[in-house]
Amino acid sequence: MARITESLRKSPGWMLLPLRLFLGFTFTFAGLQKLANPGFFNASNPASIEAQIRAYQLRSPIHLLLGIASHAPVVFGLIIALGELAVGVGVLLGVFTRLAALGGIMISFMLFLAVSFHSHPYYIGSDIVFVFAWTPLLIFGDGQVASLEANVKRKLGIIAPLGTTVGIDFGTITRVCGHHEAGRCRANGRAICQVASCPVLNGFIELGQPRSQRAATPVYDPERRRFLVRAGTVGVAGGTAVVLGTLSAGIGRILYQAPKALSDSLASSTSSTQDPPPTTSPATTAAPGASAPATTSAPTTGGPPPKGTAVGPATAVPVGQVASFTDPASGEPAYVLHPSTAKFVAFSAICPHAGCTVQYAGSDRFVCPCHGSAFNALTGAVLNGPAATGLTPIPIAEGSNGQLYVDG
Repeated sequence: MARITESLRKSPGWMLLPLRLFLGFTFTFAGLQKLANPGFFNASNPASIEAQIRAYQLRSPIHLLLGIASHAPVVFGLIIALGELAVGVGVLLGVFTRLAALGGIMISFMLFLAVSFHSHPYYIGSDIVFVFAWTPLLIFGDGQVASLEANVKRKLGIIAPLGTTVGIDFGTITRVCGHHEAGRCRANGRAICQVASCPVLNGFIELGQPRSQRAATPVYDPERRRFLVRAGTVGVAGGTAVVLGTLSAGIGRILYQAPKALSDSLASSTSSTQDPPPTTSPATTAAPGASAPATTSAPTTGGPPPKGTAVGPATAVPVGQVASFTDPASGEPAYVLHPSTAKFVAFSAICPHAGCTVQYAGSDRFVCPCHGSAFNALTGAVLNGPAATGLTPIPIAEGSNGQLYVDG
């Protein structure tokens, strides 16, 4: 116990270790989770990075920057995922810990401005908490505690454990010694400075050098060793991140099951359920992830189609299941649920609390992954906050041609 107390007194690294492990694991997990989820990079998925950027643009104070990112959402999402992974691995291994902490602050602050800026009260949004949680590691680093970089330096003699005596190269001594004057020692009769006869050093000992060689002159090139150590530890950390990211992405793509998207089946279904167009102009079909054009052809059975825009076939949403689509009125991601025969309900996928994209969690619930708000999938009503209002309903109807139509 006394030894632990002494270690804590000598280095803040021990006191910061729990915080460092939490932040490192959280950011590593967040990066791996994004890489393992192909839907994060799939524009037709309502929880994709593209859909999230579009939603955040509506309320974020950095909407101009998000508008730039929206032109290359996959690249932006990949940068965020790899950045989180690099920060997490660096902090966990103790490699450039201060630099990793600075990266964590930048990512957290960007997420605060993009996602949780309008959270009320402010402390409900976790991103601003992460910003301040990173600051102790930015100030103190890892304190050479459980640090790969520090351990390698100790092995090579560049640094020593806390409380030990370390060797200093003779050139440094001559620069700081009060007796040194133009290469001669005033304390030794103005004799030429030498390691063996120096009354200050009384015999220079390089760290880890046998006592029989204590008069041997200098040592190593410390700058070169520091460079090699840092390059090596960065290589280890980078290799670890690459292996984790590759495994995560591979396993995620093997296990991933993409949610149904109405837009994916719209083109094929319209050709089979509708009569040929009355004119010779080419038919317009919807690209995956885009809103479908309004249907003007006559339905296969009696009665005109409902007003609005076709978003997909009703058969693509079996009873008790959910499908995603893009609301043609707003361009935002949305969900349609088929709770019972001949009944469909649709809601915006944007959480009214902070603009995050909700996800269907089963048991007739939509859940916001940002702050935990839950909504009734049948009515859109709030089940638990912090959201104060429910999901925005979208009028939807099934046409006699088997298509689902929404206003827009």
